[in-house]
Amino acid sequence: MQSKVGYSANSDVREAVDEATRGIVNPAGLIIMTDHERLPEIAAILQRRYPDAQTIGTSGINYFNRQSSDHNLIVTALLDGVSCCAGYLTRLSSAPLGDISNLQEAIRAVGGEKDNTLVLQYCTNDEERLTTTLNVALDGTGIHMIGGSVFGYPEGEVGQVAVNGRIYEDACAFLVIKNETGKVRVYRENIYDRIPGGKPHLVTKVDMATKSLFELDHRPAAEVYSEELGIPKERIIDNVLQNPMGRVVGDQIYISSQKTMLSNGGMTLFKILNENDTIYFLELQNYQDINRQTIKQVQADFKNISLAISVNCIYRYLLFTKNGYYNRFLGDMSKLGNYVGNIGGGEQIDKQHVNQTMVMAVFD
Repeated sequence: MQSKVGYSANSDVREAVDEATRGIVNPAGLIIMTDHERLPEIAAILQRRYPDAQTIGTSGINYFNRQSSDHNLIVTALLDGVSCCAGYLTRLSSAPLGDISNLQEAIRAVGGEKDNTLVLQYCTNDEERLTTTLNVALDGTGIHMIGGSVFGYPEGEVGQVAVNGRIYEDACAFLVIKNETGKVRVYRENIYDRIPGGKPHLVTKVDMATKSLFELDHRPAAEVYSEELGIPKERIIDNVLQNPMGRVVGDQIYISSQKTMLSNGGMTLFKILNENDTIYFLELQNYQDINRQTIKQVQADFKNISLAISVNCIYRYLLFTKNGYYNRFLGDMSKLGNYVGNIGGGEQIDKQHVNQTMVMAVFD
């Protein structure tokens, strides 16, 4: 698969599009990353300019190799050796299953297969309902999925995604990408692990509609957290970059980040926990070493990388910028070649919605 990434920091929409698309001819697919304000106009312009391309778009902070901003334009073009089909699932907050045939038909249209096909998606809300819905189409196919939740739009507005020039709310935009000349693999980078000697805890009371966790082991969740970690209850939310929670699924840990405290000793989360889930309290690891291991693994898996596309959590972004590591992180990841992505309010990979994680797909 051949790809080309265009970048522009120009504030004028048409000049930015001209700069970011310079040298892009007859793309099979386009992935747009820009700011919330300009996404509708940019998506419409690109649809007119490349009417035969399958296009999706999202907004927020983005990055291409070492360049990163919340007010720029990145256009990733998928060129030769690739088949693409874009689509959407609407009504994420109520009934996204009604649009599942859109994804099923897109997979058939590209002839999607195990090891060479990816579903890349960007969603506005209701991530757990989305991942459950996507699994209806993907279960048993061996086709992987990564995606991210739109983040960074102004207060009082709603998240939006773009599909083939049109804007959707309460929706997921997806692009099914088949690498006709190579493979695609997905990766999940988790920089947290169980606290040594930490105890498993049973989730015993939740409100899934509000993503609220009330009780662990039949006790107020904040009390259990505070007691085990020695953190005052009023500092639990601020401590999220150091000690989030992790949901156990098989032998894997999927991070759930605390969001706000509740008056009854509970807390709201960014990822739903279910009653009878097992969780551990996690602690931050040596993220530089972990990132080096990720890069080493990808380089071992691929001889010639065409594109690495990722979603990094806003909490990773805050942690890395706070510690002066963000620019180095981007520089190190750029060793893979074309490294492009965005900062999400949540991340999705295969059957799971996660927090404080990097998810990434790599094509050769």
